[in-house]
Formats: sequence, C-alpha cells, structure tokens
Amino acid sequence: MPRAKGGFKTRRRRKKIVERAKGYYGAKSRLYKIATQAVDRSLRYAYRDRKAKKREFRALWIIRINAAVRALGLTYSQFMSGLKKANITLNRKALADMAYNDPSAFSQLVEKVRNEK
Repeated sequence: MPRAKGGFKTRRRRKKIVERAKGYYGAKSRLYKIATQAVDRSLRYAYRDRKAKKREFRALWIIRINAAVRALGLTYSQFMSGLKKANITLNRKALADMAYNDPSAFSQLVEKVRNEK
C-alpha cells in the first residue's frame, strides 16, 4: 500500500497557518512548525489584549475626567458622586470626550454637580 502524504486537505490546513504568519520575521513566516507556534502565541496575545484594551481605555477616560475636574476645583470621586446624586447618567467615555472636546459644556456640568452637593 502506498504511503499517504496528505494531499489537498493537509496542504490547505498548513497554507492557512503560513498565511496567518505572513510578515513575521525569518523562519516564523516560512516554516510550518515554527509558524504554527508563532501564530498560536499571537492568537493568545490577541485574545488577552482585547480584554486589556477595555481596561486601558477606561483608565484613560478616568485620568482625563480627573484632570479636567481638578482644574475646576473638584476631585474625580466627588464629581462621580455628584453625578449620581444629580441623576445624570453619562458614561466615562462620553464624559472624557466632553472634557477634551467641549470644555465649556463640561464646566457647566461640573457646576450642576457642585450645586447638587
């Protein structure tokens, strides 16, 4: 019985991995075994970093809000507490965008929060 080398399906499976490794340095983009390791690792990093990205952006928004609010004489925690008391439901992304792009509207919001205390 002749040896089965694995024709079309094997080639297709390997080609998919090597295509994913396109642009990697050296053997990682050419040799199937090493490309498989590199692609597996990169997919693990991609999965992990999709989660980390959310944390990093939330931290950035908090930093921006805190900086803008401190310039107006409040702390971040006082501001967020005041928003809840004033029944204003804006998420941190919108608040950070407002603080960065529309400082006058943001200062009006801070005054509303200050009056709620």
